[in-house]
Amino acid sequence: MDLGVSSPQLDDPARGISFRSDGPLDMRMDPTAGAPASEWINSASEDELATVFRELGEERHARRIARAIVGHRTERPILRTAELAALIARAQPRPDPHKHAATRVFQAIRIHVNDELEEVRNGLDAAFALIRTGGRIDVLSFHSLEDRIVKQTFRRWVEGQPSPRRLPVPGRPQGGVARLIERARRAGPAEVADNPRARSALLRVVEKAA
Repeated sequence: MDLGVSSPQLDDPARGISFRSDGPLDMRMDPTAGAPASEWINSASEDELATVFRELGEERHARRIARAIVGHRTERPILRTAELAALIARAQPRPDPHKHAATRVFQAIRIHVNDELEEVRNGLDAAFALIRTGGRIDVLSFHSLEDRIVKQTFRRWVEGQPSPRRLPVPGRPQGGVARLIERARRAGPAEVADNPRARSALLRVVEKAA
C-alpha cells in the first residue's frame, strides 16, 4: 500500500492538489465523486477550518489562516490553488524558510476532502482480511498521521486486544494474529538523492500469522 497522492496527481494542475502551479481548487482523488475542496473552503465555519488545519495539517497558525480565509471569501469565493496559497502565505506571521507556507494547510484540506485517514483504516483491515497466513502487508506512509494509524493497527494485530481491566490478569493480550517484519525503515541517502519525494516515506511490514 502506497498511501497518499501520487506524483502524477501532484504534477497535474487540473487536479488542484498542489500549490506549486495554479489550477482549480479541487483535490479530490476521484474527480467524479464528492464535492471539490473549493466548496468546503467557501462554506465551512472559521472554527471548522481551524480545527481541520490544526488536526490534519498540524498547522501552528491554523486560527490565523482560517480567519484570513473567512475574511477573504466575503469579497469573492476562493476557487484557485494559487489564490489560496498566496492567502495562506500572507496570513503566516513567521514562514518556515525550509517549507512552503501552504504545505500543511493543503495537506489538511486534501486529507479532509478525501477522508483519507478513515480510508487508511478501512483499507488496512480489508487487506488483512484478504491475505492468507504467511502473507505480508507492506505500507509506505508519507506523514505522521498516516504512519500513526499504520503503527497502531499493526500493534493491534501483533499484540492482540488487551483483556478487560477487571479480569484476574489485566492487560494481557488476547491472541495476536500477525508478526512484525519491518518496524520502520526510511529511504537511504542514495534513494533520496534519486527521488527527493522519498525523503518523508516510511515503510512498515507485517506478516499474517493466523
